Amino acid sequence: MEKTKSYETEISVEEKLRALFRLQLVDSEIDKIKTLRGELPLEVQDLEDEIAGLETRLGNLREEVVTLEKSISKKNNEITEAEGLIKKYAEQQNNVRNNREYDSLSKEIEYQNLEIELFNKKIKEFTIQADEKKLVIADSEAILNEKKSDLQNKQNELEEIISDTQKEEEGLYNSSETIQQVIEERLLTAYKRIRSNARNGLAVVTVQRDACGGCFNQIPPQRQLDIKSRKKIIVCEYCGRILVDDEIIKESQI
Repeated sequence: MEKTKSYETEISVEEKLRALFRLQLVDSEIDKIKTLRGELPLEVQDLEDEIAGLETRLGNLREEVVTLEKSISKKNNEITEAEGLIKKYAEQQNNVRNNREYDSLSKEIEYQNLEIELFNKKIKEFTIQADEKKLVIADSEAILNEKKSDLQNKQNELEEIISDTQKEEEGLYNSSETIQQVIEERLLTAYKRIRSNARNGLAVVTVQRDACGGCFNQIPPQRQLDIKSRKKIIVCEYCGRILVDDEIIKESQI
């Protein structure tokens, strides 16, 4: 059976407003900690992804160089074999019985010399390709080392911030969860929706100098009286934030 949040007693609108304002204070403190971290978590993730991409590319390049070097070695072996055949055919020419056999061996020698030229051409091409890839590898390794150094610095910076704020953040999250338990689901959902769309994450704001503390639009006197009475949940007609009177600041503590 699906579990739902239960409320032992229905709390008053005034208590709901106090709970919402306390929740806003706590969540704003959590936001401050996240702001302190800034873009560091994203920067760390981006660097990790970039480093993984570079390492994959380097791995592929190194494999390509190995393949080219094997091809060069194979062609050198084929040259050695061709030179051996040339020597063999040249020796056989000394023992031929007629011009036909001599010419046949000459063609074989000519063919092997052409093969050696082709092999040398391929070796030159493979060598150029391997050298080019080695230059790319060297540049990529330098970039990779630089990225790894940047990552280490940012990780150290992030870990230092997390270490300094972890205990405080855990306490704030616990407080946030505790406060949320006394707020009905419908109201909590509305609070989170407003907060996600609001500037600076402010879903609950006080009336300051006869204006909304979120969008600073003027609030009519009668509406201000309704807000001070704390008899119903009132939202700003301009920005949609939940409005509370400024006296609630003195009554609410994190």
